[in-house]
Amino acid sequence: MSLEKKVMDKMKQAMKAKDTLALASLRSVKSELLKAKTSADSSGEMTAEDEIKLLQRLVKQRKDSAQVYAEQGRDDLAEPELKEAKIIEAFLPEQLSDEEVNEAVQTIIKQTGSSSMKDMGKVMGLANKELAGKADGKRISTAVKAQLS
Repeated sequence: MSLEKKVMDKMKQAMKAKDTLALASLRSVKSELLKAKTSADSSGEMTAEDEIKLLQRLVKQRKDSAQVYAEQGRDDLAEPELKEAKIIEAFLPEQLSDEEVNEAVQTIIKQTGSSSMKDMGKVMGLANKELAGKADGKRISTAVKAQLS
């Protein structure tokens, strides 16, 4: 089932349950999907990889907003952002634990023969490809930095 169909099904459930927060989150996902499909550089179809990137971007935006709100002492605004992020995360593949990310990064470092921070770009490129959708870039970057330094 495509992401768009899954989002539509969840939207129907949210409407029936009168869950306004979930409905708003799902509408924003649907809107972004439509924008991506109808953009000038799009072929009208999205690959699963493109859909995952889009969802990750939406989750990251909400988490960043929540962090800014929390830093400003606006927990009343931060809380809904985090809840929206959780709703959107449900469409992403299951996330790897920090241990699993570290193991994957170690394997990549061994494969490439990397040993210093100079090789971080090469390791990050491979790690991002291998762990796409399973871990966010920040966690991957932290793992790579810790193991190369």
